[in-house]
Amino acid sequence: METLSVEIRNSKVKRILKELEALNLIKIKPKLTLNTLLIKLRKNADTAPSLDEITAEVEQVRKMRYEKGS
Repeated sequence: METLSVEIRNSKVKRILKELEALNLIKIKPKLTLNTLLIKLRKNADTAPSLDEITAEVEQVRKMRYEKGS
């Protein structure tokens, strides 16, 4: 599967694309906006790690890395 971004310059093309989508030859996805992305990311906010949890994980990995180097 290949994803392309297409700029439509003629309204007839949009109709043709809709017909191709109806034939299941292509799938048209709405353009991802910053607002849409924020909404999508906030859905997982309950399961996202806190800043303290991220910091603790980073410090643990750094400690293990430095111990291997010694």
